Amino acid sequence: MKEILSKCGFRCDLCPAYSENITCDEDKKAVSEGWKRLFGFEIPPEEIECVGCHNKGNHPDNGCPVRPCAVERNIENCGFCDNFECDALKTRTGFLDDYLKKRSVDISTADYERYIVPYESRERMKSIKSKNELDNNLK
Repeated sequence: MKEILSKCGFRCDLCPAYSENITCDEDKKAVSEGWKRLFGFEIPPEEIECVGCHNKGNHPDNGCPVRPCAVERNIENCGFCDNFECDALKTRTGFLDDYLKKRSVDISTADYERYIVPYESRERMKSIKSKNELDNNLK
């Protein structure tokens, strides 16, 4: 599967809740349990399935402030926004840094790959923003 970025830079293609990555109800249950164990989110398994920010349908995080803002601004993702690194984006890019700093127990490699890597979006967004600015300066 090719790289698919959410509005805030999460990797949908790597996200365990992304529709394409769910093959059965056990997958949903594992994601629900993993998110609760690692992050403290309590999302019932039946609500675990996301079609991605760029599609209409199920989005487990109905309170996300980034998606509606990016849709309203008609931008692919926050890397194309004039108000880059706004407070809304920081709710998505900052949670992981805070979480990893507070974590007192090591995270297994499997958990890191499944539950951390998809959400390491800060550097992705900075890279897109820098490339976008460079492209605009060359025009």
